[in-house]
Amino acid sequence: MSILENMLWPNRSLKAPERRTNLSLTDHDQWVELGLTASTDSGVSVNAEKALAHSAVFACVRILAETIASLPLIMYERMPRGKRRADKYPLYELLKERPNGDMTSFETWETLQGHLGLWGNAYSLIDYNGAGHVKEILPLRPDRMLQIVNNQGRWAYQYQMPTSEMKWFDEGFIWHLHGLGSDGRIGYSPIQLMRQAIGLGLAAEKYGARFFGNDARPGGVLEHPGTLSPEAHTRMREDWEAKHSGVSKSHKVAILEEGIKWAAVGIPPEDSQFIETRKFQLQEVARMYRIPPHMLADLDRATFSNIEHQSIEFVVHSIRPWLVRWEQSIHQNLVIERDRPRFFPEFLVDGLLRGDTVARYEAYAQGRQNGWLSANDIRELENMNPVDGGDVYLVPLNLIPARLAGSDRVLAAMRGYQPVAAELTA
Repeated sequence: MSILENMLWPNRSLKAPERRTNLSLTDHDQWVELGLTASTDSGVSVNAEKALAHSAVFACVRILAETIASLPLIMYERMPRGKRRADKYPLYELLKERPNGDMTSFETWETLQGHLGLWGNAYSLIDYNGAGHVKEILPLRPDRMLQIVNNQGRWAYQYQMPTSEMKWFDEGFIWHLHGLGSDGRIGYSPIQLMRQAIGLGLAAEKYGARFFGNDARPGGVLEHPGTLSPEAHTRMREDWEAKHSGVSKSHKVAILEEGIKWAAVGIPPEDSQFIETRKFQLQEVARMYRIPPHMLADLDRATFSNIEHQSIEFVVHSIRPWLVRWEQSIHQNLVIERDRPRFFPEFLVDGLLRGDTVARYEAYAQGRQNGWLSANDIRELENMNPVDGGDVYLVPLNLIPARLAGSDRVLAAMRGYQPVAAELTA
């Protein structure tokens, strides 16, 4: 039996789900809420697919998706003191290497985070093994999903298959990851919230393309001394545009007959400053996604000294909240309930916060000298293999209890090696 057939519940005794609202073909606002379409004041319709044509939107969604997908996602087991990798737990390999038979972990998490960046919601179909553990996670397109409540008060999901067939799924077979929303269950679509800004950006790009496509010249007027019939009027205009519109036809000589005169229509300077408009729209999109402008190749206010700090702020204020959502959602929805007190997932973000080499090594030196980092701890942070004897923690001799000052053990430690000094903590 296929995974889809195993997940469906049309043969169960559950009653047909009840929709929360009735969708009307004439109610534009409801279609906007579903993310299917959105008109804007700029005249450009915006949805998730069209928004990707806006370079800033595509860059922001891609940065978040690739950054999160590139971080190791590890299952841990809680220990009496600390934690250890739960490499024998069924979810360990699924999260770290291969969530399903067709996609790697990077591809899966990149896809789901991309869905979050566009629709504010990410859905995956869950398959279980005989022991009740998650066996596979298959991403589903949010624009084909309808989330509702059935008459038993349980969440149910209607999904349009690639064959256009509609399938129903119980909430236990759908992993729903979402961003900020009004009810805590369905996330807002960033594209719908900022559709005016995106529409303006797309309109400015379209305007610029047409402006330069017309040799950066405004339109004009052909003046004829006589009266033209509608057919002659149309034919003359089309003939003029065919011969003189477009960059490839710029600066060609025009021959006017029958007393026709060309009168150019001037263009206000502010109308030609669409570059400033496009730059502002880039900043608007970056603000929505909380992406530092320098990561979008906008270096107007960036310096070499502050880019590092902006990058760290990006991890703390942009990436970290998403990681917490991921970790808590995985723990709540993919880990078996009886295992939740013992096992938990966690992203490794140390690599994103390493900073420059000098600052990193100074921090390691402090940790080593003050006894909370061993040589192997440092080597692990630098992705290096451990060495023999590298698990020893050094204890500074000048940091001792006052009652032991001047004792024989202290003097012996000063003449010898730290194994004696370690006895000071006894």
